[in-house]
Amino acid sequence: MSRAWIGLGANLGQPDRTLPMALAALQALPMTTLRAVSPAYWTQPWGLPDQPEFLNAVALVETGQEPLALLRTLLAIESGLGRRRDQARWGPRAIDLDLLLFGDRVVDEAELTLPHPRMHERAFVLVPLADLAPTLIVPGRGRVEELLDGLSEEELDGVRAAACDLSRVTRPT
Repeated sequence: MSRAWIGLGANLGQPDRTLPMALAALQALPMTTLRAVSPAYWTQPWGLPDQPEFLNAVALVETGQEPLALLRTLLAIESGLGRRRDQARWGPRAIDLDLLLFGDRVVDEAELTLPHPRMHERAFVLVPLADLAPTLIVPGRGRVEELLDGLSEEELDGVRAAACDLSRVTRPT
């Protein structure tokens, strides 16, 4: 079993309902156990600022899947929750599931890059990740808490705690 860290985000529809549905789908995966979920955060959009705020969180799973298989599963979950891939990059979306880290593996393939190539510069990833694992090492980048300390005040100011409790996700019946 390998530990995988997954970033979750949504800003269309009802993100406070979509993220728990995505977590339930993760928990229901074969050979996969949802181990931890960070608190949720409302965050300023990154890349295209003229859109609604995102609701973001990070989840830790233990999985028997290989990284590329897990990525494809995440894409299938996104599709099932209404994600359309024909929209603008960094634009609004019903759900976004990013494979951030997979153990200490470094992968640079056409379909998958690990660690996620921009996670070290994004407060909406590092803040919830630091809630779960501040001393976690991001291969080639350093400890999560150090990466977080390196972000600008402007980047950090775009993240605020949400009143959405993601810790009570249960397996669908």
